[in-house]
Parts: sequence; C-alpha cells; structure tokens
Amino acid sequence: MEKAIVISVIEKGNDINKVNEYLDELEFLAETAGAHSVKRFTQKLDKRLSTTYLGSGKIQEIKEFIEENEIELVIFDDELSPSQLRNLDKILNCKILDRTNLILDIFAQRAQTAYAKTQVELAQYQYLLPRLTRMWTHLERQRGGIGMRGPGESQIESDRRIILEKISKLKQELVKIDRQMKSQRGNRGGMVRLSLVGYTNAGKSTLMNLLAKSEVFAENKLFATLDTTVRKVVIEKVPFLLSDTVGFIRKLPTQLVESFKSTLDEVREADALIHVVDISHPGFEDQIRVVKQTLSEIGAGDKPVYQVFNKIDAYKHKELGEYDFEEKTRENITLEELKQSWISKENTPCIFISAKEKMNVDKLKNDIYKMVAEIHSGRYPINNFLW
Repeated sequence: MEKAIVISVIEKGNDINKVNEYLDELEFLAETAGAHSVKRFTQKLDKRLSTTYLGSGKIQEIKEFIEENEIELVIFDDELSPSQLRNLDKILNCKILDRTNLILDIFAQRAQTAYAKTQVELAQYQYLLPRLTRMWTHLERQRGGIGMRGPGESQIESDRRIILEKISKLKQELVKIDRQMKSQRGNRGGMVRLSLVGYTNAGKSTLMNLLAKSEVFAENKLFATLDTTVRKVVIEKVPFLLSDTVGFIRKLPTQLVESFKSTLDEVREADALIHVVDISHPGFEDQIRVVKQTLSEIGAGDKPVYQVFNKIDAYKHKELGEYDFEEKTRENITLEELKQSWISKENTPCIFISAKEKMNVDKLKNDIYKMVAEIHSGRYPINNFLW
C-alpha cells in the first residue's frame, strides 16, 4: 500500500466534527484505492486559496512531513483547479490527487464490463483535459524553459486534440450502447420495476442478494458495485424486476454523473425506489441528504420511496448512567429512541433491518409485496402505498 496523507480546509462556519467525518470517508476512499493514510492535515481559513488551496505555512509543514516520512501520495478532500494542482506539484514534489481523481481511480479499478469501462474512461478524459499543462511541467524541470516553450505548447495542443477526439469517440460508443440498453428495458414488458439506491457501502448489494437469491458482488468497500444488475424477484407469486445501481457519495464528480447517466436510467425509469441507509454510520442523516440531492439532479427526485434503514446489528450508542445528565445527542441515543425521532415524523414509509443478519427481513418482503401488488393493480399513476 502507498503511504498517504489526507488534507482538508476548515472554512468559516464549517463544523470541525463534520470535516473530520469527511476525512474519515476520504481515508476509506484511499484504502479502497490501495493507499494507507498515516496522517491528516487541516487548516482553518475563511476560504480556500485559489493559488495553492492552503496557506504557505501549512504547505511548508506538509512538505517537511512528506520528506521526513517518505510519503508517496497526498490526497485533498476537494477538487483542485488546474492551477492549484500545478502550484502544489511544484512545491510538494509528490504525487497529488484530489477527491475527484481518487474516485475516478476507484471507478477505473472497479469497472468490469465494457460499458462501465467506457463510462469511466470518458469521465477520466473529461477530468484530464483542462489539466494537461500540469503533465508537461517535467519539461521545465529537466531542460529549463528556454527553447522548450514552443515544442511543449505544440505537444500540449496535440494531446488536447487527441483527447477531444477520444472523448467524441467514447460518447458515440455510449450512445450506441444506450440504444441497446433502452431496447432491452423496453422488452421487459409491463413488469413492475424497483430500484435500490443509497449512499455507497450502505448494503444495497447485500440486500439485492437477499431478495433475489443472487450472487451480486458485495464487499465492505466503497463502490463495490458499478455495473447495474437487474434481477427478477418473485414474492408471494408476484413478480417484479429489482435493479442495483452504483452508490452515491458526497461530492460525486460531475464527470461521473454525466457519463453514468444512462446507467442511472434504471433509477429514473423505476416505478419506485428502495432507499437503503446505513443507520450505523454516524453521519447517516447527511448521507440521506446527499442521496436525495443526487436523485433530484438525475431527474428521479419525485419517485415514490421506501426507506430501508440497514445495519441495525452494527448500531452503537453511548450508554448513560442513572445519574448522567447529558443532553440527548446522536452519540447517546438508543435505536428505539432514534426510531421515534424525526424518522417517525417523516411521510416516507420505512423499516429497520439487518440484511447481513437477516433481521426483520420477512416484514421487509411483505412491505415490498404490498408495494408491487398495488402498482400492479393500479399500474399508473402510483397514488399511494398500502402500508
């Protein structure tokens, strides 16, 4: 594993606990990509610096730590601009990734089918295009600027043309595949279609395997599933199609959202969504917000939703003694108290389960059966659920 450090800015008004939670996620992303984070750096600023992201003093501190500890990789928790990348590269003289680049790398590792690989490749080229000049800074280090400016510039322009041609070709390939997939979806007849959605690593694939008795790849890593999987499921003799799609994440790169739009057609065209939530995660409320926001961005924000709070077996809280007078917070609230909190006041139907331990699964199947039966009987439009 590569030794890495993770870096973030605490902007004015930001919650330090939230920033640390985001850095936890960034370290998990790094681990998924094959790197081990040995230290995290943060700096309080009114706003990120447009030139170097961080202040000069903090950058010098990071530079010294890199040299003393033989750090191979520096990861920033935000997307860096081309100029920020270029400036930081000159100062730190170390491999630098921003959050977007890291996620793209994970997607590239996880892509299995030709379709997923094409989508990821398109996103990577779209990310690379405005950052080409950084790739040519080695000319300055090796040969100096005099006499190399012309060839360097012309080579950059040549690379830019090549990448633009590749982007155009990849888009054409995706259009062809999209037509094929649209035809496949059209051949499914009038079967009810449900789609599993949720934050990455919430347990969608595990739930898919449980309901469909299939063997979809499931692992305790981010983005274990990239390719959309569709399975026919039968509950109480009522058949329906269930799809498992790529998980969402905070600051999901726009390039990926754009290139994976056709994959997310399964979500847009579903009759209803099953939103899987990892209730054991300390920031699950924030993850719910991210998923809702992403659904809205891809045009699926108005779909009927059934919320599945998963991983109740892993839910932990701080036990309060008889004479403790601490205010009730997310850290010390019990699962039963949490169920009676804002969750019970929501209009969204929900259930609390453990897909891994198969807790409350019979009730889940019964609820899904009612949902599908109602859609079957009324077909379109969907007015309400039979809860």
